[in-house]
Amino acid sequence: MELSTDAEKLSDSEGTKDIESDDVLELNQFDGLPFSSRYYKLLRERKGLPVWGAKCEFMDSLINNQIVMVPGTAKTGHSSQIPQWCAEFCLSTQYQNGMVVCTQIHQQSTVELALRVADEMDVNIGHEVGYSIPFQTCSSADTVLRYYTDDVLLREMMSNPLLEQYGVVVINQVQDRTVSTDLLLGLLKDVLLARPELRLVILTAPHSTETMLRHYGSIPQIHLDEPQLCEVVYGSGRGGVKDYLCSAIRLALEIHQNQDDGDILTFLATEQEIECAHAILRREGASFALPHGEMVPVSVCPELGHCYLDHSEEKNIRKVFLTCSPSADLFWAVLTIRFVIDAGVQKRYVYNPRIRANSIVIRPISRSQAESRKQLAGPKGKCFCLYQEDASLPAESIPHILEADITSTVLFLKRMEIAGLSHCDFIDRPDPESLMQALEELDYLAALDDDGNLSEIGIIMSEFPLEPQMAKTLLASCEFDCVSEVLTIAAMLTGPSSFLIPPVETSQKALLCHQKFQHVEGDHFTLINIYNAYKYAQEGTYSNVERWCEEHFLSLNALQTADAIRSELTDILKRIELPVSLPAFGSKSNIVNIKRALLAGFFMQFNLCGIFQVARDVDGSGNYFMLTHKHVAQIHPLSGYGTETDLPEWVLYHEHTLSENNCIRTVSHISAHEFIQMAPQYFYYNLPPSESKDQLQQIMDHGSAAPSKGKRKLPTSSHPAIEEQPYERCTIQ
Repeated sequence: MELSTDAEKLSDSEGTKDIESDDVLELNQFDGLPFSSRYYKLLRERKGLPVWGAKCEFMDSLINNQIVMVPGTAKTGHSSQIPQWCAEFCLSTQYQNGMVVCTQIHQQSTVELALRVADEMDVNIGHEVGYSIPFQTCSSADTVLRYYTDDVLLREMMSNPLLEQYGVVVINQVQDRTVSTDLLLGLLKDVLLARPELRLVILTAPHSTETMLRHYGSIPQIHLDEPQLCEVVYGSGRGGVKDYLCSAIRLALEIHQNQDDGDILTFLATEQEIECAHAILRREGASFALPHGEMVPVSVCPELGHCYLDHSEEKNIRKVFLTCSPSADLFWAVLTIRFVIDAGVQKRYVYNPRIRANSIVIRPISRSQAESRKQLAGPKGKCFCLYQEDASLPAESIPHILEADITSTVLFLKRMEIAGLSHCDFIDRPDPESLMQALEELDYLAALDDDGNLSEIGIIMSEFPLEPQMAKTLLASCEFDCVSEVLTIAAMLTGPSSFLIPPVETSQKALLCHQKFQHVEGDHFTLINIYNAYKYAQEGTYSNVERWCEEHFLSLNALQTADAIRSELTDILKRIELPVSLPAFGSKSNIVNIKRALLAGFFMQFNLCGIFQVARDVDGSGNYFMLTHKHVAQIHPLSGYGTETDLPEWVLYHEHTLSENNCIRTVSHISAHEFIQMAPQYFYYNLPPSESKDQLQQIMDHGSAAPSKGKRKLPTSSHPAIEEQPYERCTIQ
């Protein structure tokens, strides 16, 4: 990946005319080699950044203080320059206290910052400068500056709680308050006490400094000269941001028609809005024959893995970046942006611990986010805020730890207690109800012993970078001899969705392609079909796997990510000496065993009660009643059953989301007989009263099911004595 900068526009003669002969012979202190001419070109650019004037003040503060805070926005250069200065600080002590690690939130910006900084330092990526994101590492033992995503650094703390290989820890994008960032900031308070030589540098937005001062006390701040703001145009309508999507699309088209060259960055709230805007702009933009050339919409959705940013400047092309990322830092290196359209809203997942489901909430962005977005257009650009100037925006976003499912967080903290860090000083403590639900859920999964400490199973579960229920499912697959298949399911569900959502004009073709992979038993098994077909295309006779993915409307990036996740999970199983069975996908016993493993992870028992992620279609029209939640939801449209009229009566589901389209996702058929065979009998007696419970009771008493309201007869595996027969499987070539 190569980043384009303004310095690259300079000709060779312009780039070298100011370099003195002595400078050419100057040696790089990090690798001992002479600096290249490109180093000096980039150095001149770096000296123009607002952060550059604060270098001396920052270095003095770092020498004399254990904690330093630097407030700044995306275009100040603090994310790229300050970690380099920290590397110089560690070099000055001959790395006696360790190297430098700098955290980021997004994987994309982690990689891009590492590449850019390696370029500026005139060293090789993977050697002196490296990066590590989930399931991908590019570094070596000699790496002095590492860019990590915050969750990767957390997992490193499991084996090295005091971070003894680091002399400086830089926590970036603190204002976004992710769960991982809050955990790092809480745990580092004890680490700093245990290691007085360790330095902590906090990079945050100006509006978030008060929160950090309350948490860490009086710490020095390095105030930067903020970049000159662009022209800001606010909305004037009384309706606020009610119709922001239509307004954003209309405004992008107007800019393309009437404004000078420069790309457009549009902040929306949801992936669905991005898909809609992308389709409209692609259709409408094609009708313009303007001096600015073609309008090319580019979707940037980190959550879905659609996050590739092309930084090159192409003639006769105006790119319109469409994103729902709340963070502006993702676009720090895109120098071509001249116009920003900010809807002023964001999507948040809010977890309800009582029914164990996420709700999707659309709410205003914070003032900190609003200011960062304005910086992205540059001093000569324009920012169009679709909200009114006097709109009431919160100073900061609500910390994710107050609204997220913290079961994985509690499992991690229990593991850290074993490692010696028994206390996490939270900036904002999680809700007591969420904390209690997380502890109960870990108890249901047998991850805790009678004293509330991690059990042996809990310790093994914490080794896997998976949600606890999926980790338990993977452990159960070792018992049921279906490890290979469950590894694939876990990898496909952990990574971004492999399904590409195409423009409206090709949606029917995409649907037909996706149906070729559909497995009669449901979505979990369909995921195995997709992965196996991808590996066949990759390793077989198909010449171009990228083209194969395009033809089948699948995301190559998502499938590559799933492949990497699967490899790492396999390595973990081998490291802790758990068996990895050979693939057996297709036989009836294998299908039954996969369902048993899934139920082992997604059934939890506690005090003779339980939670099953199982639902029943109560009226034959797709209204699924969740047994323990007593809520009704529909199957998600992207499910293999989403277009079916003849739906299974009983399903096992992976996720329930409360939103405008209240739905259960990743569902697979399970018969009532299988359900009864695979779950403890005492569970049924504690179910809330319902027609579904009555049907299960009738089967238990008499061995026959109640009438199934005209459901289709799906193949089941309720009788282990049935002779094994291979299922029909699709082989896509």
